[in-house]
Amino acid sequence: MLLWSLFVLVPDERQAREVLPSTAVADRHVRPVPEPAKPPTSPDVTVTDPALVRRAVKAAALGNAMEWFDFGVYSYIAVTLGKVFFPSGNPTAQLLSTFGAFAAAFLVRPLGGMVFGPLGDRVGRQKVLALTMIMMAAGTFAIGLIPSYGAIGVGAPLLLLAARLVQGFSTGGEYAGASTFIAEYAPDKRRGFLGSWLEFGTLAGYIGGAGLVTLMTALLSDDALLSWGWRVPFLIAGPMGIVGLYLRMRLEETPAFAAEVEKAEAAHAARRKVPLREMVVGQWKALLLCVGLVLVFNVTDYMLLSYMPSYLTSELKYDETHGLLVVLGVMALMMIVQPFAGALTDRVGRRPVIAAGCAGFLVLSVPALLLIREGSLGAVALGMGALGLLLVCFTAAMPSALPALFPTRVRYGSLSIGFNVSVSLFGGTTPLVVTALIGVTGNMMMPAYYMMAAAVIGGVAVWYMAESAGRPLPGSAPAS
Repeated sequence: MLLWSLFVLVPDERQAREVLPSTAVADRHVRPVPEPAKPPTSPDVTVTDPALVRRAVKAAALGNAMEWFDFGVYSYIAVTLGKVFFPSGNPTAQLLSTFGAFAAAFLVRPLGGMVFGPLGDRVGRQKVLALTMIMMAAGTFAIGLIPSYGAIGVGAPLLLLAARLVQGFSTGGEYAGASTFIAEYAPDKRRGFLGSWLEFGTLAGYIGGAGLVTLMTALLSDDALLSWGWRVPFLIAGPMGIVGLYLRMRLEETPAFAAEVEKAEAAHAARRKVPLREMVVGQWKALLLCVGLVLVFNVTDYMLLSYMPSYLTSELKYDETHGLLVVLGVMALMMIVQPFAGALTDRVGRRPVIAAGCAGFLVLSVPALLLIREGSLGAVALGMGALGLLLVCFTAAMPSALPALFPTRVRYGSLSIGFNVSVSLFGGTTPLVVTALIGVTGNMMMPAYYMMAAAVIGGVAVWYMAESAGRPLPGSAPAS
């Protein structure tokens, strides 16, 4: 039901029509839309069709929701998966092995980005996003079908690892493609609001996956959960993938990419593959900014949503159930605020909102963690809630800010490379690095210091980043 909210809450056609200027406005560059299925473009202005924009946002957000649905399921059912897929005898070794298979997906994400990103710049965003949706759904669904270690022995963990690698490889092309897709469809003055629904999908997917596991754990006995119950959340990915694929296959290509194709056709030339060197070396300044912005975004994201439940349980000896419920509550709060924060970025700009998030983490990380360490439910909720609201500054602004760093010709490829390299090196390693730092130093405030360091790097990136709110994407005509 929570994932279905993507269909209910994304602005409908009547609301989206606000972005379409009245035909009474005498502008010789703007042509009326002749048919809803294919909005017209001109060298000067692209007129977006509200119905297509709405479908594009839904299709992109659902893929992100499915990725994080799997993330929530896998994280919350990790202990059970360890018992199913790895030899019995040492619960700690089982859990480490389970998370090892989980972490393996991060290793192949940059490879997926290097494959799907350039492919999206060559053959189109819509085709590649349909492919990544199929692969993500297939990888998650396959986990639910794998026999246990007791049934096939070492083949079970090997098949689990293979499924995780498929998921990680496809994810390498998902976020950059989805954010590019929404950004290239959205009107310039509404790109922040519409892009914010991508991270709404992230939160909905995580809450849906984690909430389903929590519910099944409460309703099923340990034996039932171990024998068959753990499979149910993964098998749900099959129908979700079919719905997402249906939505993505119904979409037209983005106006920005269609304009690039028209330019090539007008010059009587085929669209050539953009060299990887051009995507990296030719965009090195934008890539550095992308890495810095994604670093602060993902370090704080993984710290709050992935590491904090373990920190509450293992380091502070907090009750596990209450800790998980607090995190889910924080994510629900973030979902409520997300669209409003996205709209704010359209009014005041992306840079002020991201800068406010960096400043907030720099100043409030220590006080928030001290509240969390106080231990009472109210203090933990207050500290976590403060960090969650600061994180919204990033989740609301990044889906529209990151695609605006790159020109249309290399947008998908360069963003995929920069985003996935940063996530793999800094975001996905956050829980491991912080745990190791606490072990070495014995300092329980290390999570706060780590977030503060990330905020400094993010602040530097924001300082050098150009404002993109209300402006056309680089290499694209204005969109209204």
